[in-house]
Amino acid sequence: MIGFYNYTVILTYVGLISGVVGTFLALEGHPCSAVFCCMFCGFCDMFDGFIARKRIRTTPEKKFGIQIDSLCDLICFGFFPALISYSLGATQVYQCTILIIYVLAALIRLAYFNVMEEERQSQTDEKRKFYEGLPVTSIAMLYPLIYMSRIFFKTQFLLALSLFMLSIAILFVSKIKITKPGNRGLMVLLGIGIIEFLLLLVVK
Repeated sequence: MIGFYNYTVILTYVGLISGVVGTFLALEGHPCSAVFCCMFCGFCDMFDGFIARKRIRTTPEKKFGIQIDSLCDLICFGFFPALISYSLGATQVYQCTILIIYVLAALIRLAYFNVMEEERQSQTDEKRKFYEGLPVTSIAMLYPLIYMSRIFFKTQFLLALSLFMLSIAILFVSKIKITKPGNRGLMVLLGIGIIEFLLLLVVK
């Protein structure tokens, strides 16, 4: 079989499976369960790079890992959140247009990141310290917040959701610099994710 098969890619594949299952759940009318899946995708992405760095990999294995990570990100954090939004009722023309813009922005950001990261790695072995633009994976932590906010927006929720998705799309392709979290930062993000998970159980 073509491809590379070792433990460094397992978590990436698990995240993709969660995204696909979440897609099915959203289509079947279970948006809250789909949001849980989106959060789990984020958890997998948070640690897949850490696991990959534990193994000495060949150059083809590293490049393969980068490719599948970006492809999975496009599905799990690009298309998947847009589908959840559609399943929640964002079906008007302007709303669908915003969702398309969101997915397109995620695609552009991921492709741009890959190009610039490959160029950066060819020049230095230093770890990346900043992200340019909002990482697409951040939607895994941001989307549960807007989903839970529906209890406050009520009849205006779909408008708020559309504006939220448009804002995130703009941030994906913006020039803003965001500090890459270290190990301590990842633990903080994990803690926030756990809090969101518990809140989601209450307000679902």
